[in-house]
Amino acid sequence: MKKDNIVRKYWIGFDLGGTKMMAVLFGPDFKRINSLKIKTKSQSGPASGLKKIVGLVKDLLAENDVMTKELAGIGMACPGPLDLVNGIILEMPNLGWKNVKIKAVLEHAFKCPAYIMNDVDAGVYGEYRFGAAKGARCAVGVFPGTGIGGGCVYDGKLVTGARNSCMEIGHCVVMPNGPLCGCGNRGCLEALASRLAIASAAATAVYRGEAPHLLALSGMDLSAIKSSALAKAIKAGDKVIEDIVVDAARWLGVGIGTLVNIMLPDIIVLGGGLVEAMPVLYKREVTASARAHCLHSFRNKFKVVAAKLGDDATAMGSAGYAQSMVTAVKVRI
Repeated sequence: MKKDNIVRKYWIGFDLGGTKMMAVLFGPDFKRINSLKIKTKSQSGPASGLKKIVGLVKDLLAENDVMTKELAGIGMACPGPLDLVNGIILEMPNLGWKNVKIKAVLEHAFKCPAYIMNDVDAGVYGEYRFGAAKGARCAVGVFPGTGIGGGCVYDGKLVTGARNSCMEIGHCVVMPNGPLCGCGNRGCLEALASRLAIASAAATAVYRGEAPHLLALSGMDLSAIKSSALAKAIKAGDKVIEDIVVDAARWLGVGIGTLVNIMLPDIIVLGGGLVEAMPVLYKREVTASARAHCLHSFRNKFKVVAAKLGDDATAMGSAGYAQSMVTAVKVRI
């Protein structure tokens, strides 16, 4: 059988989280070439969703004159519980998917290796390979948003469980008998420092008449109290909102201080909408709190930085992870 001389040199990173699914095409040097995205419809079943995913990748390749034979690998970042070994989405609550064999579908469609990973892990891995934590021996990422996600890369390898992702820092209990968390426990970091927790306290302040600028920006609707609105309200002079955000950032530092005691990362990357909107506040307060809550001998051994890659972190991380896995397989062979 005659072999072609086509070099597989392109990579696809796919972000399946949030309200949109996005595919990004990268060259052999991981320079971003182009991307396509479509809205995620919650009513779409797995069959329809997988068809859209495959179609989006095919459209991206066609738009950039890349043949399927030139595709070296696909990385897929997904929220929810995953079977990392077999490439199965066990559950994706935002879409209502269960037991979806996405790795097999992608490998059949594109005849190249495909790997899935947790979306937060992908963002952290992206920052380690290409962004704010590049070159770190141990990089921990913490991303406060609607919840609080975490991930870790140690000696170049993503830290996971035997079959599933881990580093659920948002569900570490930091205040026994504290506020009820969505997971059912009390006092989780997520119940104290997530954007949802901040928005709830901010809405109460608005109701009491203590935050006139936030009232004008978003009212008392929790879904309207976005990170950007909080930042604008603080800048405009809503002191009570600043106090709420500072308190949340300090609680985040408490959880990170515990991570420092366990892993002593040289770089801690903060990401997500809250950090993007208020990077100076978060870096300052989280650093001070983490140093106050870790061992004295560790206090100057780590650095807290803001993420650099923005919206591309997850896609870039998943593509980079796919490349690392493909390389590892070649080395073993």
